[in-house]
Amino acid sequence: MIGHLGINLSNEETSFPFWQDLLAYLGFIILPDGNHFDATDGRSYLCVSVTKPEYQQPAFHRRRIGMNHIAFQVPSAEAVERFVAEYLVPRDIEPLYGGAKEYPKYAEGYFAVYFEDPDRIKIEVAYDPTTSVL
Repeated sequence: MIGHLGINLSNEETSFPFWQDLLAYLGFIILPDGNHFDATDGRSYLCVSVTKPEYQQPAFHRRRIGMNHIAFQVPSAEAVERFVAEYLVPRDIEPLYGGAKEYPKYAEGYFAVYFEDPDRIKIEVAYDPTTSVL
């Protein structure tokens, strides 16, 4: 089990609201603290901070060494579709790779949608029938 994950974002004006909105939609409780906030789902949490100016260059890119993407698990393929309709579409967030679909190379019935935050951090919302976490 992962206890927590820290994410550094570029700014408070666009990146913070994006992540707070996303995490609240996914059922996380947001605990703000200035230019930092924690978000918990009751089992684990994310520590979200603004990157200090001296560390903002080069900008994040998921193909460099470091984090490639973060995935949030939902209880069904229908929940992924609902996320697309209720969250991505109203916010004009363009899904990557053609939208929500099955990824049988991961597992039979694996269903996911990928998209990016304002800093181009790749995010996945997925249903994985091989896990019983939810």
